[in-house]
Amino acid sequence: MRSKMAYESNSHSFSNGISGSSLYPLLKRVLEVILSIALLLFTLPVLVLVAIAIKLESPGSVFYKQERVGLNGKCFNIIKLRSMRNDAEKNGPQWAAKNDPRVTVVGKFIRKTRIDEIPQLINVLRGDMSLIGPRPERPMFTEQFDKEIPGFKKRLLVKPGLTGWAQVNGGYEATPAEKLKMDLFYIRNQSFRLDLQIMLRTVWVVISGSGAR
Repeated sequence: MRSKMAYESNSHSFSNGISGSSLYPLLKRVLEVILSIALLLFTLPVLVLVAIAIKLESPGSVFYKQERVGLNGKCFNIIKLRSMRNDAEKNGPQWAAKNDPRVTVVGKFIRKTRIDEIPQLINVLRGDMSLIGPRPERPMFTEQFDKEIPGFKKRLLVKPGLTGWAQVNGGYEATPAEKLKMDLFYIRNQSFRLDLQIMLRTVWVVISGSGAR
């Protein structure tokens, strides 16, 4: 059952700067639904092959669900292809490290190519996520960063995204504080032009394999 984290938006003036056009949210939603369906159909053969490879390499489910924090603090389960051993978090939640030993051989490939993220298109279709927005964080890390970084929960003013301004500019190497600055830049300046720029940069990130862990 989905839960909702305690969340307060104490930045009314901040939220007023989101999206100057009233048509933008509606058109963005229509376009991302169309694109998500098209991408899922296009990548289906790849997903089937990767699913078989995951099953052959290690025991456990092909898909991996993890609770994340979305719009206005509402929690949801993000869907990924499993890239780590089945017991990866036996010692509790932790961030993925560079050259993380928990990552499987297949996992290294799908992380580098971002194939493991494709099932999140289902989250987009469900309305949990958008194609573009701040990456959703786990509840415990959201609470931790909110205590350490002033204004961290302002990221929750919009739906989280499959990709975002922070991902194409900072990637895994950026600190949470640096990512927050980039996320807030996107929230303040949302537009189709900026979304297109992020999509094009995302394609380059996927092709180059940069920033993967």
